[in-house]
Amino acid sequence: MTLTDDDKKTIEKYALQNAVKYGQPPQIGAVMGRVMGECPHLRSKAKDVTPLIKDILEEVAKETVQQWQYRLKNLAPELIEELNVKKEPDKGLKALDVEEGKQVVMRFAPNPNGPPTLGSTRGIVVNSEYVKKYGGKFIIRFDDTDPQTKRPMLEAYEWYVDDCKWLGANPDDVVIASDRIPLYYEYARKLIEMGHAYVCFCDGEEFKKLKDVKQACPHRDVTPEDNMEHWEKMIAGDYEERSAVLRIKTDISHKDPALRDYGAFRIVRSSHPRPEIGSRYCVWPLLDFEGAIEDHELGMTHIIRGKDLMDSEKRQGYIYKYFGWEYPKTTHWGRVKMHEFGKFSTSGLRKAIEEGEYSGWDDPRLPTLRALRRRGIQPEAIRKFMIDMGVGETDISISMDTLYAENRKIVDPIANRYFFVWDPVELKITGTKKCVTTPALHPTEDRGRREIEVTDAVQICKEDAEKLHSGSKIRFKDLYNVEVTSLEPLQAQYLDNSIDSLKKEKMRIIHWAPVDGVVVKVLSPDGEYTGIAEKQIKNELNRIIQFERFGFCRIDTIDDNMVVAYYTHK
Repeated sequence: MTLTDDDKKTIEKYALQNAVKYGQPPQIGAVMGRVMGECPHLRSKAKDVTPLIKDILEEVAKETVQQWQYRLKNLAPELIEELNVKKEPDKGLKALDVEEGKQVVMRFAPNPNGPPTLGSTRGIVVNSEYVKKYGGKFIIRFDDTDPQTKRPMLEAYEWYVDDCKWLGANPDDVVIASDRIPLYYEYARKLIEMGHAYVCFCDGEEFKKLKDVKQACPHRDVTPEDNMEHWEKMIAGDYEERSAVLRIKTDISHKDPALRDYGAFRIVRSSHPRPEIGSRYCVWPLLDFEGAIEDHELGMTHIIRGKDLMDSEKRQGYIYKYFGWEYPKTTHWGRVKMHEFGKFSTSGLRKAIEEGEYSGWDDPRLPTLRALRRRGIQPEAIRKFMIDMGVGETDISISMDTLYAENRKIVDPIANRYFFVWDPVELKITGTKKCVTTPALHPTEDRGRREIEVTDAVQICKEDAEKLHSGSKIRFKDLYNVEVTSLEPLQAQYLDNSIDSLKKEKMRIIHWAPVDGVVVKVLSPDGEYTGIAEKQIKNELNRIIQFERFGFCRIDTIDDNMVVAYYTHK
């Protein structure tokens, strides 16, 4: 069958709307539903229409987020409005429930087993932004009480604080949990004395079987005095690893097995990487216990955590009830999926780095702040990106293009422009003399000009060279017009420098670089590019520039033989 132009337009507009809404290629099911709702004459032909719709969706999928937005705005602006109406309530930070006269205290509590990633950055930005909004206190608390499974990295403590400051999220206080083990021990003793905690000697599998059938551990009803004796032996190192666990008494018949007598402390013989801690302790608190105590001790008023951690609040609630404490006001948010990175874990990244798959934590292919900083992503762009996500329980699926769009607004006015060709091929030019051209450093801002000396040859990209044929008339950007006279070797004859000739002959404009330029290696998420650029980029160390036609880059290192740049984005 053949679709009418109106049918194609309907399919295309709903495909674009779906792509814009989720920041990823359109999904056939969602688009089909909207199309069939508007085009009832196609319903009886659904089997024949489906492959035709898929063809249109595949074409849309080849485009960028910016192209989707631009085309939808022109094709069906009312669908843009429809998206805006639906999204507006969840955009930005909603108001906190703040008691009058009470200072807001919020925290970001990472495990320092690696540097901050885009995932953890959301917690840094949103918590610090709320504190700024309400004039409160922002605390970084390192939950580093797992020296074995999620072993901390010594460098990560400093990386987190440094990245927080770079983001404009300066902490008012920094707390390290491994410094406060005696505090947790004292609270454990109090719970044992109150009869709310006991030492369990069941192995993991044995306890699980009992818990699953709502049966109490045989050690649950031991007297507080005997439990205290077992506890003191635990912390003295008298028991082997995994032979004893301190558990919090809850409701052993609770409908949710995860809330039945959960573990609070376990024996771990691995030494802690912090030299001041080392092997001082062999009994370590689990996260729900440590977090519960610290949130009270540090005076947390509000907590934002993932909706997958709702059980944490319920488990910690027992401790708060036993001590008569008031639990902080809690907000849950959904997960964020970045299309370009998929699923990843800090532990997995660490292993890949150790195995040489990545050059380090700032490898441009990684979703770490260290990598994004090195690529030239600005902290203001990241803050806006995170704040605009809002705080809601709906899972978010988003593209890095959204972050790049925010960053582009910041770097575009300040980035000087330069010529760069990758996979360079030399093109000889006859009929011209050595000359100097002076392109502007920026197309719209008055930032001056750079001088490029041109001899009887230039470098062009191999992909441009492969499109030439004898007789091709081309213009070198900001230079002059030539006609190709030979492909092997690649040569051209100077014609003139007339803009009128450019328009009359409908010449292609080709980017180029001087033959005596500087060698540049660009490291990007997609791989490495090596080529030639203007010498003046040696003046741009640690700055963002734009290689025309190629993209924005940050000049990272400069030596006599090569300039290394990190790719930012288009």
